[in-house]
Amino acid sequence: MSDFKDTMRFKRQKEHPDTVAEILSTVYDALKEKGYDPINQLVGYIISGDPTYITSYKNARYLIRRLERDEILEEIIGYYLTKLDGK
Repeated sequence: MSDFKDTMRFKRQKEHPDTVAEILSTVYDALKEKGYDPINQLVGYIISGDPTYITSYKNARYLIRRLERDEILEEIIGYYLTKLDGK
């Protein structure tokens, strides 16, 4: 029988990406692997909100729908402007 003096550690396995950047990267890769132009598909999704612009391959459609479209825009614009500022 265990002594119960030591604390057990539990590490949760990540099933899905958690951050906006991780999700966008996963979706981008899935679109590219399926032969789509990821930028065009993501723009179509952001403008229309229609999830059929995103492939279901590698759960990309599920992942992108976990985010609000304004969250996606904030991440992309923030990243782009940060890069411009660092010139």
